[in-house]
Amino acid sequence: MLLNGPERYSLSYTSKSFSVLCNKGTSKFSGLAVSRNPKLYIASVDRDPIYVGITKQKMQARLRYGWSARGAHGYHGYAWRHSGDTAALDVWEHADAVNRSERDIETIEAEVVYLIRQRGQWPAFQTEIHFYPSNEEHRALARQIFDHYHPS
Repeated sequence: MLLNGPERYSLSYTSKSFSVLCNKGTSKFSGLAVSRNPKLYIASVDRDPIYVGITKQKMQARLRYGWSARGAHGYHGYAWRHSGDTAALDVWEHADAVNRSERDIETIEAEVVYLIRQRGQWPAFQTEIHFYPSNEEHRALARQIFDHYHPS
């Protein structure tokens, strides 16, 4: 698996809207965040992951959906948008996903969340996770991502 990243963005937000600052100083997503390939993204505060997610959408569209959801079909959007006002957003891209399948990145997502849980608690605003059988590669990539926040 070829996993590119992370690319880091700074988010400022209220419960109703958000703005992004790219590490290039622009106010929009770029690079991996605009890819249509499967992506894993982590919102963190003070290097502490508060939410781990995946998407094939561009990050702007995914965040917009998480901010605008009003409970249709049971989805109420990101709970973390109601807490705090800034977060870092790191994005990894599964560059060689076969047919843009999310299965591998979703497996890595679950392994990252599991590693976070082993430190004490689930990410503060994690509301859902899907588990699939993982292999050594999934677990090694999850460990690399986890180490980005909690170096061994």
